Amino acid sequence: MQFLVHEQPVGRASTNYIARADLAPFGLDDHVEQLWLSAVGDGTYEVACIPFSTYGIALRDVVVLDDDGYVSEVVRKSSQRTLRLVFTPDLPPADLQKAADEIKTEIVAADLLSEWNGARSLAVDVPPDVDPSHLFAAMEAAVNAGHAFWEWADAMPFAGPS
Repeated sequence: MQFLVHEQPVGRASTNYIARADLAPFGLDDHVEQLWLSAVGDGTYEVACIPFSTYGIALRDVVVLDDDGYVSEVVRKSSQRTLRLVFTPDLPPADLQKAADEIKTEIVAADLLSEWNGARSLAVDVPPDVDPSHLFAAMEAAVNAGHAFWEWADAMPFAGPS
């Protein structure tokens, strides 16, 4: 089993829980993403990180867990969306740094929350009242140069453990 972890979750608090999201329904057999959660108090949990690979879940969505500690269902969607970008593995370090710096600049300028998984994988929280067009332009430049791929995390619905 391979675990995808969040080193710097945007909603980290001393009372967070860590649950798992099975990535097999999304084509990643034997992969699990550890998601940070905050207890809502009624047996549900609010997502406190920006998912890197789990589809259909965003920051502040409310979920329930099964008996094994896996996210089993999204019971309430937030109005947030997750935009993800992955740089290609063959991108030279200098080009990677330049492209990442341009994207980071736009994230800061738009006052968006983001999480990095290593140097090549990025998840950005996009609230409904934010215009991310400058961020899109920076990401599109990396994609058009053949340096990256991007997607919305809600391109597919969430699917619980199989």
